[in-house]
Amino acid sequence: MSREEERNSKYLAKLARIELTDEEEQTFNRNLEKILGYMKLLDEVDTQGVLPCAHVLENMQNVMGEDEEGPLLSRETFLQNAPESIASMIKVPPVMQQEE
Repeated sequence: MSREEERNSKYLAKLARIELTDEEEQTFNRNLEKILGYMKLLDEVDTQGVLPCAHVLENMQNVMGEDEEGPLLSRETFLQNAPESIASMIKVPPVMQQEE
């Protein structure tokens, strides 16, 4: 690994706020080289006359079915499927903590 590659991988790891072992850094550099090689390959593709695409799903249509009302579960059956319940309600962990 060249000094420049080592500096680049350390810089990218710092940006990503990750710590890499020497082995992980070598794997990272090999993978990065493959990615950059693929990008160079894409540079060779002739895109003359190809319109830019602002959104890849631009022409996609919703393939989901319409919502249909079906039979409702009884409260007892519904609560039996819940991990924990209290006073005929589903008990969930707190999402907001009280400051002391």
